[in-house]
Formats: sequence, C-alpha cells, structure tokens
Amino acid sequence: MTIRTEMIAQRPAPDQTIGALAWLRANLFSGPVNSVFTLLGLYLLYLLVAPTVQWAIIDADWVGTSRDDCSREGACWVFVKMRFTQFIYGLYPREELWRVNIVFASFAVLVAWLAIPRLPFKRWVAVVTLLPFPVCAFFVLYGGVLGLPLVETHQWGGLMLTLILAVVGMVAALPIGILLALGRRSQMPIVKSFCVVFIEFWRGVPLITVLFMASVMLPLFLPSGFGVDRLVRALIGITLFQSAYMAEVIRGGLQAIPKGQEEAAAALGMNYWMRMGLIVLPQALKMMIPGIVNTFISLFKDTTLVMIIGLFDLLGIVQAALSDSRWLGFSLEGYVFAGMMFWIFCFSMSRYSQYLERKLNTGHKN
Repeated sequence: MTIRTEMIAQRPAPDQTIGALAWLRANLFSGPVNSVFTLLGLYLLYLLVAPTVQWAIIDADWVGTSRDDCSREGACWVFVKMRFTQFIYGLYPREELWRVNIVFASFAVLVAWLAIPRLPFKRWVAVVTLLPFPVCAFFVLYGGVLGLPLVETHQWGGLMLTLILAVVGMVAALPIGILLALGRRSQMPIVKSFCVVFIEFWRGVPLITVLFMASVMLPLFLPSGFGVDRLVRALIGITLFQSAYMAEVIRGGLQAIPKGQEEAAAALGMNYWMRMGLIVLPQALKMMIPGIVNTFISLFKDTTLVMIIGLFDLLGIVQAALSDSRWLGFSLEGYVFAGMMFWIFCFSMSRYSQYLERKLNTGHKN
C-alpha cells in the first residue's frame, strides 16, 4: 500500500454546484412541483410587468409642455415634469428655493456623516444635528431674520413638508417614547400611572382625530390673542401620537433583557440612570431596531393625513394639481409619482435598518 506524502492539488468545484445555473437548479427548479410553481409565477409576473413597462416607459410621453403633447397611449410624464417643482416644494416662492435646497443638503450631509462608518467626530455631529441644526433650519426656511423674506408655513408643501413632518416626528418621538417606556416600568405609582394613561389614551385615538383636534379644538382652549402655527400644532400632535407607539416598542425590548443584566450593574454600584443608559437601553434598542424602523415608516406614510387640516404634503399637492382643468385625466401618473417617492424613502429606511442589524449583530448569532 502506497502512502501519499504530498498535498493533493486544489481542484475547482464541480460545474453543477456553482454559478447561476446551479442557483436556479437549487432554488427554483429543485423538483417537479417547484418547477411548475416557478413557471407559473414567471407567467403571472410577465402578465403584470409587460403591460406596466409598455405603459410607463415604451408608450409614455416624456417631452412637451401641455396635455396636447400626450398621445394617451401611455403615461403622460409631461404632467409630472411640468408640476415637479410644485410637487417637491409646494407653494414656496421660486426665488427662495435655494433656502430649502441648502437646508436639506446640509441635513443630508449630517445624516451621511452619521451613517458612514469610520468618520470622526460622530458625537459632535450628532449634537449639532439634534440641537442647533433644527433651529437654524427653521429660521432659514421661515425667514424674517438676517434679511431673509418671510415665508409663511401655509406656503410650505410637497415633499419638503412631508420630510419636515416625518423627520421632526421621528427625532422627537424616540426620546419621548424611551422616557414613557421607562416610566411605565417604573416602581413609582404616580409616574407609572401617568405613563400608562398617556400611552393608552394616544394609542386608542386615530391620528386623523388627533390632527383634527390639534387644528380645530386646541385654539379654543388657548388664551385670547395667543396663537400657535398650524404646522406646529400638527407636529405636536404627530409627535405625541407616535411617541405612545414608540414607547410600547421600546418596552418590549426592555422586557426582553434578562433581569440579571440590571442586577449585575446595580452590584457594581451604578445608579438607575447609569444602569439604563449604559447597560439595558443599548441592548434593548439594538434588539428593537426592526420595530423602531417599522414605526418610523408608518409615521412617514401617515404624514399624508395632514391634508384634513389644510397642509398640502406630497400627496396633497398632487391631488391639488389634479384639479387643474388643464391637466384633467392624468391622476394615475400623479399617484404613481407620489407612490414611488414614498416607496424610495421607506425602502431606504428598511434597507438601512437591515444594515444596522447586521452591523450590531442584533440576532445574537455566533
């Protein structure tokens, strides 16, 4: 018997186990039943996709300035092109659009700085994003200072207003939700009772009712001559409403943390806020990333309800444009555009949450 003393040369994997054909064979055509369902699914997909592509791209009209330039055989994207500025900025004065662009470009830079790994000074950038930036952004958009013309909030609209409502609601609802979740688990009866009543009240009322009350009823309870801007009232209502849902999401994460974690921190001499801030909350928030992002996505879509109080967000400004007699009959194009914009932002949030889960090992995988 001969004993081999040298290593066998490395050989490539069999052709049938690697590549696109191998993936198709393993996942889509692994047996007769899977093959039938795959072919049926491809046929149904063809029935749906082919007419959509034909209408939205091949037969669509892209160039023109009026409805007369649309052939009616496909989508009339001329309508979206001519109304694009209004869809993005609402009724904001055209000569002042640079202010909106500066604000959102700065916000995009700050968010990218926080999201991209290995960039320095993240703590300071986070402080700037949460504290001075919102104040500066408001004065730049609203004006009335440093020689900037005043632009009333009733002129804000479109995607700009949608992003303002969503971002402010997300940033404000998260810390309030954390405090409410901690309060609901508190051993102090007054604090716990207040948080329970607050959470259950706001969770039991539809958001559309909250917005209506904030817009119509709240001014009746304010002192004479004391007014609150309609946009501010909507932001307060959205924030309080979403903070109640956020509190329950975070409370679920807190209850998933073993009690021994907090007991071990207490044994080391940490007080309550140190135990929560350094030990319990980081683990709970990491575990609840899917739930938190799901609440954020729901908030982003719920901003469309501000139409009932006369604020024209992206969907509202699209619907207002559809009432123009010069563009009657192109509602589908407008709704498709609005839907695509909402999908882009919601899908981006979903993908980033999955990235955070993988980065932080939220699943606690080995």
